[in-house]
Amino acid sequence: MAGDNEDEDVQLEARLAEQDSFEPSEEFVEQANVSDPGIYEEFEENWPDCWEGAADLLDWDEEYTEVLDDEDAPFYEWFGDGELNAAYNCIDRHIEEGRGDEVAIDWVGEPTDETRTYTYDELYEEVNQTAAAFRELGVEEDDVVTMYLPMIPELPIAMLACARIGAPHSVVFAGFSADALATRMKSADSEFLITCDGYYRRGDALDHLEKANEGLDDVDHDTTTVVVDRLGEEGFGHDLGEDQLDYADLIADHEGAEVEPVTRNAEDMLFLMYTSGTTGEPKGVKHTTGGYLAYTAWTTHAVLDVKPEDTYWCSADIGWITGHSYIVYGPLALGTTSVMYEGTPDYPEKDRLWEIVEDYDVTQLYTAPTAIRAFMKWGEEYPNEHDLSSLRLLGTVGEPINPRAWKWYYKHIGDEECPVVDTWWQTENGGHMVTTLPGIGTMKPGSAGPPLPGISANVVDTNGEEVEAGRAGYLTIDRPWPGMLRTLYKNDDRFIDEYWREYSDPDSDEWVYFPEDGAKIDEDGYITVLGRVDDVLNVSGHRLGTMEIESAIVGVEGVAEAAVVGGDHEMKGEAVYAYVITEDGHEGDEDLRKGIVAGVEDAIGPIARPEQVVFTDELPKTRSGKIMRRLLEDIANEEELGDTSTLRNPDVVSEIQQRVQND
Repeated sequence: MAGDNEDEDVQLEARLAEQDSFEPSEEFVEQANVSDPGIYEEFEENWPDCWEGAADLLDWDEEYTEVLDDEDAPFYEWFGDGELNAAYNCIDRHIEEGRGDEVAIDWVGEPTDETRTYTYDELYEEVNQTAAAFRELGVEEDDVVTMYLPMIPELPIAMLACARIGAPHSVVFAGFSADALATRMKSADSEFLITCDGYYRRGDALDHLEKANEGLDDVDHDTTTVVVDRLGEEGFGHDLGEDQLDYADLIADHEGAEVEPVTRNAEDMLFLMYTSGTTGEPKGVKHTTGGYLAYTAWTTHAVLDVKPEDTYWCSADIGWITGHSYIVYGPLALGTTSVMYEGTPDYPEKDRLWEIVEDYDVTQLYTAPTAIRAFMKWGEEYPNEHDLSSLRLLGTVGEPINPRAWKWYYKHIGDEECPVVDTWWQTENGGHMVTTLPGIGTMKPGSAGPPLPGISANVVDTNGEEVEAGRAGYLTIDRPWPGMLRTLYKNDDRFIDEYWREYSDPDSDEWVYFPEDGAKIDEDGYITVLGRVDDVLNVSGHRLGTMEIESAIVGVEGVAEAAVVGGDHEMKGEAVYAYVITEDGHEGDEDLRKGIVAGVEDAIGPIARPEQVVFTDELPKTRSGKIMRRLLEDIANEEELGDTSTLRNPDVVSEIQQRVQND
């Protein structure tokens, strides 16, 4: 019997490997929030008024009279004369509908015995008390409040408290440095900081307040800091400074307080999100209350198929835009249960995620290809130990996912029953832009999918002309959308320079948004994102996307993950250098090296043949899971290594360097 099962598994793997498209199941389509293919045509014929459907997912204090004001393009306004409050839409209205005892947030701490659950009634109490406390501190409407917190419930509570009183928030990822915190606080002129004493990572308590204080030392204006006691008796025994207050004491002073939600204009800023810029100075991306909230609610509804009765889990960090849109604002605007997890996928064991899915009957899982590749490397035995039958939909976010990882996710996590939405979007977009609608679209592993209804995305050449199917070019968007950034904070000129000058006259009403991603488009209009334009190699005059080469390498049996960079080459200009992690049970030997070279030549051509294949146990990654290719380039070019302080595994760089020298 065991042999029969093994034969069936081999046959199934072979069938999946050959299959290049997948349809959603009839059962999924029947219950899907969006299942009518006519939505694409409807949005085209009724644009921009089609976005009224997104706005209708919200409650408005004052109804808008105009969907889109494009008079001052590209400074577009959506629902511009409408008024609403984001916190009211995420909490109060669900309580008024009699759903206050339903769960809003299920929080799972890293220590496996530590959990917290907040119903909408309890979230209302926490947010109101916090809003009252913030007001007492002097936080007024339009003041920017900085939050430097890990994945603990006080973070979304503080975000919603700010939204309630009309104060924009600026969340700084807890893994960022003290210097990054200081830079962002100074840029935003933020006088208020919410942080914590520390948090857990892989069983260790990290001293976060020390890092926050170091950053505050470099802020040249007066600040008030509120400190959450996350670690309790396991903490570092910090004494709070003169301008620092204990969070619990502050909230206790406002127990039972209720704060009337401040009515905000749809174009008022909801939050700032700083992202990296080409000049080295982070960009303060401004997102507004009406358009952003409507768009995140609509995409959560249409793409992630979220319903109020679901238990939905996005495994991102709230310190990134994915966490803002798809842990906090989108799910809570729809009144569902949103899961938050403090820890990592492999602590204390490699089945931690699947344990949480089973324990909480998670219905949607939205995670990153980086995590999926790790799951593949660890092996299918870990998810097989748990009942994952509650899952209805799977999603990926953060980077393109290669076909092999997509199919593994589809088979081993979704049991070939769950649609997989491969979502492309950016901090500046606010929400999903290119992906399949799970109740409608055919899924093509490796391709994000078509633009969403109402989104006009194209792949063009250097002259702005659309490329033929199968050719690579530049991904562009030539029509506004409600979730778009409005400008860069206090820098309208940089906003124009960064986004609108590639294919348009900035003085005209015609514009093209250029996200700096390369892409291909097929005959069905499906877009495959190839990675950042600056992640393109020029090998003997041929432009090759690193993502395309990496996908070919990961398609080779025995390979778990790969990173490709360009190295200087006397004849080719640039040559391909591949750094490869093998799957458990496979050796990084000469046979596998030859298989990788052959796989790349078969998928792309001899021009993409790797000059060197380096096997490694790990790749250098930032704390958010992004591969630091710059350091791999330094190794390939035998140059002095750049800064490794932002890495979560800095020791791996010297280990890779040693392996290259020994090869």
